[in-house]
Amino acid sequence: MACVFQNSPQTVASTWTVSFHSCSSRSCCQVIRMAGACCKCPVSLSVLRRSLSVAPRGCGSAPPRSHLLGWRLGERGLQEAARPSSAFRPAGVYRHTALLCVSCQESMSESLRTCYLYLNQTSRSFAAVIQALDGELRHAVCIFYLVLRALDTVEDDMSIPLDKKVPMLNDFHTYLYQDEWCFTESQEKDRQVLEDFPTISLEFRNLAQEYRDVISDICNRMGVGMADFLEKKVGSMKEWDLYCHYVAGLVGIGLSQLFSASQLEDPEVGRDTDLANSMGLFLQKTNIIRDYLEDTQQGRAFWPQEAWSQFAGHLEDLAQPEKLDSALSCLNLLVTDALRHVPDVIAYLSRLRNQSVFNFCAIPQVMAIATLSTCYNNPMVFQGVVKIRKGQAVTLMMEATNMRAVQSIIAQYSQEILQKVSLTDPSRDKTLHILALIREKSALSQSSLPSRTHHLSPMYLSAAMLLAALSWQYLSTTAAQAQGTGDMQGQ
Repeated sequence: MACVFQNSPQTVASTWTVSFHSCSSRSCCQVIRMAGACCKCPVSLSVLRRSLSVAPRGCGSAPPRSHLLGWRLGERGLQEAARPSSAFRPAGVYRHTALLCVSCQESMSESLRTCYLYLNQTSRSFAAVIQALDGELRHAVCIFYLVLRALDTVEDDMSIPLDKKVPMLNDFHTYLYQDEWCFTESQEKDRQVLEDFPTISLEFRNLAQEYRDVISDICNRMGVGMADFLEKKVGSMKEWDLYCHYVAGLVGIGLSQLFSASQLEDPEVGRDTDLANSMGLFLQKTNIIRDYLEDTQQGRAFWPQEAWSQFAGHLEDLAQPEKLDSALSCLNLLVTDALRHVPDVIAYLSRLRNQSVFNFCAIPQVMAIATLSTCYNNPMVFQGVVKIRKGQAVTLMMEATNMRAVQSIIAQYSQEILQKVSLTDPSRDKTLHILALIREKSALSQSSLPSRTHHLSPMYLSAAMLLAALSWQYLSTTAAQAQGTGDMQGQ
């Protein structure tokens, strides 16, 4: 994931950029204690809350792709938008801005600071997303992420035998209330969240009861779902929906319930689980579609058999040049299926009222529809890496901060897909139908919702964005240097 900042929302350029590397176990040293980690620093919050608008993947017999995958859709797109540039690395300036609010962390407990350290070690990008949230919601989502990361680490670890892993997944939610429970046998790169799970569970128990109830419930349901799919392949389209629900839809539901529990959003946001589930499914399906080649090369199968078996004898056959026409037909079928969640996405985002929550949710969704537009009828899905352009990611991040802009973005990429629909594509009628529904839903929402306005002047907003960008680029640079030092010491 990356944060991208520039002088003007209208300028699609790489004026100021900062990149975060996704899901790394590399230490970020002590700069995780930078601005935004503590909710009592008005300077850091005024900058990060209003300027950090950043978006949020298993093996063996194809265990579930990580439930955190959906949150990471924006990471790849935003990474491409922002590669660190040596032209903007005056070390003294970065050190000053990055450490600007170190003192504000003193009000946090040592265990909570450790949780933020683990957050940054496992996903420095998501650390930025969390620190852009308002108030106590920031800590609740941080702990939610770490709990699910620990659960996911158990699921991903193929060194754990099934007769041991299945009970662990089913019972994982109970470990939240066991002071000393930890697991020291993992071979995964993120094993520290299991080895020091007592620190995470302690901070979980320090959360308000309404947050604990949500996190425990989602952890329970997700663990059961993961265990169920450990030895099961995704067959029917309904099973695809169920699988995506377990590994991503539940994340959307849990986050929505946290939003409501914080009282930053209306209770209806948390109650409407259908819309929240669609938010997760849309991101998850987009990632699965885009990552066909990577997954098949690693022996993982996430495309539903009901879809690909119409066009090939084996899923990996779609990558053969002579199968290109059939492969594109299958691809377009799945893109069309993913697009059916967009009306729900529009309805969900239309309900949000808190700016930090809106940014948190909207960025990955617009990245998703831009990615689907790039994937639709694109042979590169079967030949290499598919990614949106740097300028696209910059523009999406800068613009997707209000509902009218999001509606415009969705309309733009829906129109791009419409222009690519072939007269001979087997899914043509379904694709045209869902695109018409998206247009209709978008138009209705635009006419019924007030415009969300910015509360900062463009000059102040640009200055705030630059400060946050410099801070986070210093964080990434320092992390890389620390890793390099650690590697040398280990040799």
